[in-house]
Amino acid sequence: MASLLELKEIFRSADAVCFDVDSTVIREEGIDELAKFCGVGDAVAEMTRRAMGGTVTFKAALTARLGLIRPSYEQVQKLISDNPPQLTPGIRELVSRLHQRGVQVFLVSGGFQSIVEHVALQLNIPTANVFANRLKFYFNGEYAGFDETQPTAESGGKGKVITHLKEQFHFKKVVMIGDGATDMEACPPGDCFIGFGGNVIRKQVKEKAKWYITHFDELLKELEER
Repeated sequence: MASLLELKEIFRSADAVCFDVDSTVIREEGIDELAKFCGVGDAVAEMTRRAMGGTVTFKAALTARLGLIRPSYEQVQKLISDNPPQLTPGIRELVSRLHQRGVQVFLVSGGFQSIVEHVALQLNIPTANVFANRLKFYFNGEYAGFDETQPTAESGGKGKVITHLKEQFHFKKVVMIGDGATDMEACPPGDCFIGFGGNVIRKQVKEKAKWYITHFDELLKELEER
């Protein structure tokens, strides 16, 4: 078990940093925003609460929530244009600093590719570095399900992404930063987990994470010390 000092050293010398997106890189939960936009916000928020309690698998919860929302292609695009995701304060500066140091930055999310790619664009992260769930649509734009083959569609998916990145790029040290249990579970294979509570504090993560922050400035300071 690494100490806090060892975790900080791993972060400062990391080859790659993976960020969760909902309630971490952005202030909102994408699926809840989409549900509100489609008029089923309360019902889906209740499902999300149950899913966070760990009584159902991630894929089952995602299937149920999307089955209730049934977003069309047009609705997803309109959500992004009318209510674009709000970046968490400090994230732009942190990603920019990591890029300056030659660190690869990835967005690894249980949210939706189209929304996450919009976020990646704002942070100068290549879309090839985005791992998220893909919504499927019929030719007329109606909802047709989601791509169940994506690793992020399942419990434990973020860890699978990190394993894939280590195999593909031969990264020695990969850091995972996020607000939720699925982020914490990705370490191992990730080498360091940093819990983030700047938008929402999840009790289980705050209690169990060896390194827990509430503002990205804390990580910027760590990088300045070297």
